[in-house]
Amino acid sequence: MKTLVRISVLAVLVGTLSGCFLTKLVTTPVRLVGSAGTVVGSALSILPVVGNPINDTFREANGAIDKVMDGVDDIPI
Repeated sequence: MKTLVRISVLAVLVGTLSGCFLTKLVTTPVRLVGSAGTVVGSALSILPVVGNPINDTFREANGAIDKVMDGVDDIPI
C-alpha cells in the first residue's frame, strides 16, 4: 500500500512540475560531474609535462557536457 501511495505522489509531482524544472533536475548533476573533472584537471596541471594536456582534455570535455546539457534544457517538455 505504501508503495502505491509513493508512486501516486511521485506521479502527481512529476505531472505538476514544469518541464524546465525537470530538465534542470536532470542536467545539474551532469554539469557538476563535468565541473569536478575540471577541478581534477586543474590540480593535475601542477605537473607541467603531463598535467597541462590532461587539464585541457578535462576543459574540452566540460565544454562538451555544457553544450549538450544546454540542448537538453531547451527541449520543451
